[in-house]
Amino acid sequence: MKIKILTNMAMLVALSLILVMLINFPILPAIPFMKYDPADIPILIGSFLFGPMGGVILTAIVSILQGLFISGDGGPIGIVMHFLATGTFAFIAGFIYQRTKTKRSAVVGLICGALSMTCVMVICNLLLTPIFLGAPMEKVIELLLPAIIPFNLIKASINALITYFIYKPISNFVHRNI
Repeated sequence: MKIKILTNMAMLVALSLILVMLINFPILPAIPFMKYDPADIPILIGSFLFGPMGGVILTAIVSILQGLFISGDGGPIGIVMHFLATGTFAFIAGFIYQRTKTKRSAVVGLICGALSMTCVMVICNLLLTPIFLGAPMEKVIELLLPAIIPFNLIKASINALITYFIYKPISNFVHRNI
């Protein structure tokens, strides 16, 4: 049983990495370095399947591997920001869903997780972006409303919506095979 769970988690990690390599594009054309990618979807599915800590473990592994081998331009700060943002999203969504495992709890969990991720990214951008880019905090504050908040809300909402629609068929398949 544990080997099957680990195998499924490894497949979700691999899928997340493949998705970020294949699909990434700017959502807000004025800010080309803020790119959408669907890599959080397998992590959210893992959080629903294996609980909130399963989602956090998946996030940690994906963040490190993605930061080292795929999108290394963010360096350690990018890894930390990805872990905090996606980890928060996955933990909160998974925690709420695990309590009752209904469609309603999935929706509430995904909405709360998306909003939490956005808040975490605001804090991370305020604290870490000035260090990473050497930009003054005032510049980061200027980007909050026109860029950082909308980008994170859009990205998280798209990933939440896709997760909502594909989770149940994937869940049925996984539970038949575990």
